[in-house]
Amino acid sequence: MTKTPTTEARSIEQLKQEYEQLNERKIQAQTQLKSAEEQLKSLEKEAEDEFGTSDIDELAEKLERMEAENEKQRREYQTLLDKISQDLRAVEQAGKNDAEADSP
Repeated sequence: MTKTPTTEARSIEQLKQEYEQLNERKIQAQTQLKSAEEQLKSLEKEAEDEFGTSDIDELAEKLERMEAENEKQRREYQTLLDKISQDLRAVEQAGKNDAEADSP
């Protein structure tokens, strides 16, 4: 029987060792999968509790609406602050004009 360069006969001990390594990797993968599934369930419950849904598309829509509302409120706040600043400058200017008119 001739050996090909890509396929070498391995001993039973080598095969057992390889099997044990693969089996250990399988167990680790299963453990990680179980942990990920538990984490997913926990996050889905958290999303349900906080946002009323755990559906990704619905959450994305909610996020877009929240961002739009935040931007609207930011613009309104900026407009209000600009108006207050403008009014304050007008009051300051009126005070200066009154002071100048009162000086001899």
